[in-house]
This record gives sequence, C-alpha cells and structure tokens, in this order.
Amino acid sequence: MADKHGVLVVDFGAQYAQLIARRVREAHVYSEIVPSSITASEVSAKNPEAIILSGGPSSVYADHAPKVDPAIFALGIPVFGICYGFQTMAAALAGVVAQTGKSEFGR
Repeated sequence: MADKHGVLVVDFGAQYAQLIARRVREAHVYSEIVPSSITASEVSAKNPEAIILSGGPSSVYADHAPKVDPAIFALGIPVFGICYGFQTMAAALAGVVAQTGKSEFGR
C-alpha cells in the first residue's frame, strides 16, 4: 500500500480555508488546499489520510452552489465537514439540511 499523504482541505469559498490548512501543518501534518470541483479519482490519486470540507458562503439549496463529488465518500477516507462542508456532505449522502432562514457565514 502506498504511503498516505496528509490532509486535503476542500475549499468551498470559506475565508478561513488557508487557516485550516495552516493549523493542520502546525500539527506537523502535510495539508493541501484543493478546489471543490475535485473528483473522487483525483482525491484517490493524492492518497490523503483525511479530508476536510471547508465552509463557504453558499447554501446547499442554491442551484449553482458548489457540490462535493459523492464518490469521494466511497473511498474509505475519513471526512470532516465544517459548516457548508458538512451541509454539502449531508446532501450528497441523501441527508436533509433544514433551512433556518438566517445565513451564518462570516459570523
């Protein structure tokens, strides 16, 4: 089995994606920021130990909101979602994200 290569931080437009990656590196773990358009095959080729889905300003209900490739969840790699990252993960896995009527981005 090939060596695992750190943590991928999937950027959904959060103002703190760079901070997430820096904090991972401060824990002496390699991290790389990748676009939200990354495919499961691209993730697999990078062979990460884990994936962090960042937050972002979008709503999972918006027509043109960035989505995560659902095939990523079948790779057997641990995934941690923050705010929008968790919401898009839930939606990709057929979960329901309730609307509160209030945006929390940037708060």
